Amino acid sequence: MLITRHAEAEAVLSDTRYVPPPVRQDGEEGTLAWLRARVSRFSTGETHTRRRRELAELLGGLDPAGLRSAAEALTRQRGGDWRGVPTAVLGAALGVEDTGAVPAAAAGYLSGEESPQADAAVAELLKQTGIPVITLLLQAHAATEGLIENALEHATPDQDIDALLRETLRRDPPLKATRRLDTHTGGEVTIDLVAANRDPAAYDPALGHVPHLTFGHGVRPCPAPEHALALAAGVLEGLLK
Repeated sequence: MLITRHAEAEAVLSDTRYVPPPVRQDGEEGTLAWLRARVSRFSTGETHTRRRRELAELLGGLDPAGLRSAAEALTRQRGGDWRGVPTAVLGAALGVEDTGAVPAAAAGYLSGEESPQADAAVAELLKQTGIPVITLLLQAHAATEGLIENALEHATPDQDIDALLRETLRRDPPLKATRRLDTHTGGEVTIDLVAANRDPAAYDPALGHVPHLTFGHGVRPCPAPEHALALAAGVLEGLLK
């Protein structure tokens, strides 16, 4: 089933009967499949709650304003070569010195596409840190870099960076759709985030637009929206200001 209306998407995201499609649990230790079976994003119930709490505790020690300043400074230092800046800044804040393996590990993180390169990258990251930190780094690469790339396509001269990011999250999110499994029927539900974010029926006069669902909603919201936005804003300030 495909959902394109904002209200229906909110209802699904708020209902515990809908869970992420299962990932395989028999991956060899240290591989991408093994990692995906142990992160909050693909887990449910109490396991998801516990793993998400670990992420929240890590994020609680990070200052979004500091991440933003560091991302701007590193972007300028690199002469505008911004790729890898979000993960480098976040990694440094979390005690990871070398984030070079993140792109290869992130390549199949959301899709589940496995490869020897991804497995080797996960193994390299595990030498430096634990699963919760790796989870945040992979998310920063997969989602935050996609947000920056999309924002750059819509940027205009002298545009307010925060307004640019808000509009990009609504109209051109880095993740176009999200899937859930209906535990009552076994059917799969796909939420078209772009369509839901543009649904005129959910228009909020106070905001001047439809509230976006890009950072999730209900029982499984993104644990780090402020941090992701800070990293993206810092990079954009380093590029556009």
